[in-house]
Amino acid sequence: MKNRYRQFCQTHPELPIYFQDWYLDAVCQEGEWGVAMVEESGEVKGIWTYFLKRKMGFTYITMPVFVKFMGPLLFGNPGLSEQHQILEKLLDQIPQVASLKQDFHYRNTNWLPLYWRGFRQTTRYTYLLDISNLEQVQTGVNRNIRRNLQKALSLQVEQWDDPERFYRTNKMSFDRQNISIPYTLSQFLSHDAALAAQKRRTFFFAVDQRGVVHSASYVVWDDRVGYYHLAGDDPALRHHGGGILLIWTAIQFLHHDLGIKTLDFEGSMLKNVEAIRRQFGASQTPYFSIEKNFSKAFNALEKIRNLFGLFV
Repeated sequence: MKNRYRQFCQTHPELPIYFQDWYLDAVCQEGEWGVAMVEESGEVKGIWTYFLKRKMGFTYITMPVFVKFMGPLLFGNPGLSEQHQILEKLLDQIPQVASLKQDFHYRNTNWLPLYWRGFRQTTRYTYLLDISNLEQVQTGVNRNIRRNLQKALSLQVEQWDDPERFYRTNKMSFDRQNISIPYTLSQFLSHDAALAAQKRRTFFFAVDQRGVVHSASYVVWDDRVGYYHLAGDDPALRHHGGGILLIWTAIQFLHHDLGIKTLDFEGSMLKNVEAIRRQFGASQTPYFSIEKNFSKAFNALEKIRNLFGLFV
């Protein structure tokens, strides 16, 4: 099935980046990815990507690091009844596991067949910004963002190809919150190498006159959407507005250099981060977080995972 899916990806470059086979190859290093497909008369009606991990004797489906969305995508604008049928056929192909937890792409607005099979759903949000018209983007930016952009005029933006420098700056944001960064430098470099090979990423750094990096951002894209994938700030310099400047830089780059019309901020559910996305004029866009534990033993162990970190 994976070989058939690789062929499908070759002929459908418009697939969201997180569903493309080369991207899954790069990020699914601690397990393996798979795919279910439904075809009729040689036409693909739907796909469902998943990531299998094995720990403590359990095989389970979860989200790999650096992947925002997985699960089903349907094609050809099927009606509701046909959606049900395709989703059920896809679900029948998912391997037997102890647990399944996935964040579905916001294009998928129907999870009813999963509800019928006992799955639970939590609504989460990403933020999408229409960047097809930069004048309208500027009009939609609120006063607080304008003020921060003015504050950042003393900084300059550098587009350095320096993943290790970005990682160091990115890590500072986690250190400030006393949170462990959820990926190693090695994981990040492997993920970045795949994106670089496909020419699907760039780094921006906000730098002062002394050459000190205030903020850094990591922008990736597919044929239709740009993603504000990762970012970081020096905690001592955040008040200079470098992070806001880099968002505006990313918007201009995606619009002018790539002709991309949509920026996906990739969340966030965090209150302070959400406010920035909204203040840029981005639209709140819901997506489904789906889960079901099939194993009673897994369910029991999951209750103590925060204490022992058994499943990540």
